[in-house]
Amino acid sequence: MASPPTDTGAAARIEAAAAAWLARRDAGAWADADAAALEAWLAQDARHRVAFLRLQDAWQASDRLQALGAGWRGKGVPARGQWAAPPADRRAQLLAAVAMRPPSASPAGRGERRAWRALAAGLLGVAALLLLLLQPQAPAPRPPAPVVYASARGEVATHALADGSQATLAGASRIAVRYAPDRRAVTLERGEALFAVAKDPARPFVVSAGGYAVTAVGTRFAVRHDLPGTLRVVVTEGRVRLQAADPAQPSTLLPAGSVAEVEAGRVLLRSLPADAAARLLDWQQGWLVFADTPLAEAVAEFNRYAPQPLVLADPALATLRIGGRFRRDNQAGFVRLLEAGWPVRAERQGERILLYPR
Repeated sequence: MASPPTDTGAAARIEAAAAAWLARRDAGAWADADAAALEAWLAQDARHRVAFLRLQDAWQASDRLQALGAGWRGKGVPARGQWAAPPADRRAQLLAAVAMRPPSASPAGRGERRAWRALAAGLLGVAALLLLLLQPQAPAPRPPAPVVYASARGEVATHALADGSQATLAGASRIAVRYAPDRRAVTLERGEALFAVAKDPARPFVVSAGGYAVTAVGTRFAVRHDLPGTLRVVVTEGRVRLQAADPAQPSTLLPAGSVAEVEAGRVLLRSLPADAAARLLDWQQGWLVFADTPLAEAVAEFNRYAPQPLVLADPALATLRIGGRFRRDNQAGFVRLLEAGWPVRAERQGERILLYPR
């Protein structure tokens, strides 16, 4: 009676895979996850388990591949972990094993011939696997460098971005833009930027600053980050989502007219009419608008345009709240108003103007 046809190519592949599993297990660095992966492979096909058990029996019957004696000088069976030798030594052992193993003088029967065939197939499979692992791997491609846009002190600069969006930078501001298949990532490194975002639902537009991420698909909003621990987001069109770096904190959805201010980890929300929210971005037209703004933030904003920096000589002034609308190039008028309307005294020292409590 004729034997059923067999796929010799598939059998060889299965035996090579079984040999690779056996060598991997014998290497010593065998974890529960490896055992689970092996069991899953054995369960895929009855031929997998037959090939593995056959090679395992041959492995043990031949004193864990006596052919490894080409590199083994101890007595008895090589210890588990002998495979942990440096890759060059493993390769030399395997090549010597294949070259130096003498043929069987007189096979004792069909079972012994089958065992030696399985052993040879296992050796070839392990050798092929190790040769593959020893081949130098091409380094992973580096992500593209971000594109950086910056504005000088006293300058307002508008830039067209590669995705069709537009970024307008207030004075002394800087952003870095990087594109990925799943997002458009912008880092506001300093200052303030207004973004008019081109719609692309497949790639959200994400601005990172001060430990927060502001995400939009297609909208118009501004992000300001002047001082550590502070952030301001103004939305004039559409909606954006404000999310802290800690994913355990809830996100905040900001519709048009929203102003979100972050101070020391606390998010303060205000809802303004659209024109009132837009006035907070009047720096594009040469005006600075403050509405219950801490003096430290107002000073930082003026310093993006003024030739002489303002300096708070006493930290107690930082939280003083001010309001008003000022020409961004009229620093002297701003200082005079501070002295007239708030308990502040100004003193000019060289290239700086120091502000003291009065």
